[in-house]
Amino acid sequence: MNIILALTGIACALGILIFIASKVLPEESDDVKKTEDVSAALPGMNCGACGYPGCFAYAQALTADPSIISSNPCPVAIQNPDRIKAIEAALNITIDSAAMAQKAVVHCSGNSQTIFTNSGTSSCKAAALRLSGYRTCPFACLGFGDCVEVCPQNAISINPDKNVAFIDWDGCVGCGLCISECPQNIIELIPANTKIAHLCSYTPLKNIPGRIRCDSGCTHCKKCFRACEYNAIIWNTEKLIPEFNPDKCTLCLKCIEACPTNCLALTVQKEDAGVS
Repeated sequence: MNIILALTGIACALGILIFIASKVLPEESDDVKKTEDVSAALPGMNCGACGYPGCFAYAQALTADPSIISSNPCPVAIQNPDRIKAIEAALNITIDSAAMAQKAVVHCSGNSQTIFTNSGTSSCKAAALRLSGYRTCPFACLGFGDCVEVCPQNAISINPDKNVAFIDWDGCVGCGLCISECPQNIIELIPANTKIAHLCSYTPLKNIPGRIRCDSGCTHCKKCFRACEYNAIIWNTEKLIPEFNPDKCTLCLKCIEACPTNCLALTVQKEDAGVS
């Protein structure tokens, strides 16, 4: 009986202390609540693609300065309407996710010939140390799959016929983790609404004596640039390659028809892009 009374007394005392604490201690701040709501809307992958060490750290940064999402978007979240709505509600902002969405593209068609056997090599980084690879083009994809290993969406595979990395356009979320893994520097993030990609990275200004472009390599002839009637192609004078403005591109395909080496390719089908 005494034990029961003692336990009852302790429970009452604890209840009183909890009540007092709830009145005395400060309530959860708005910033803490915002951070928790934003963090819940993020994918929780902690991949670092946003530039922060983890999703919670990114949520804290967005709470302090919501404009950060424009320069450092979460590539997974901005392609998920439900996540975007939750972040918008938490931060009381409007997010133009379409303008921020990106996809990765490999600037190589995989047609470069092999010049020596890469025996004992198991990674692109190791292969690149030997004369920038084992192919005639010193900028070619080496095909060992370093990029495949780091893709959190399993959107990258190696084409078995050409031994070149292939990125699934629909599966890619544009996290960019593959970019830093490529020793050839031939993977790039481009706007997700890009309709035509340039599949070559051959740069004559940085060529290696004795190495040549493949049959599908860009000759920098600018025929695609001149064929475009809608000013949808910008000629990069530094890299000597075409770049595409997806907002102006009508998918007339005249640039693809004009390319003498077939190094331009559709990223989407015309019907998927809303073009008849």
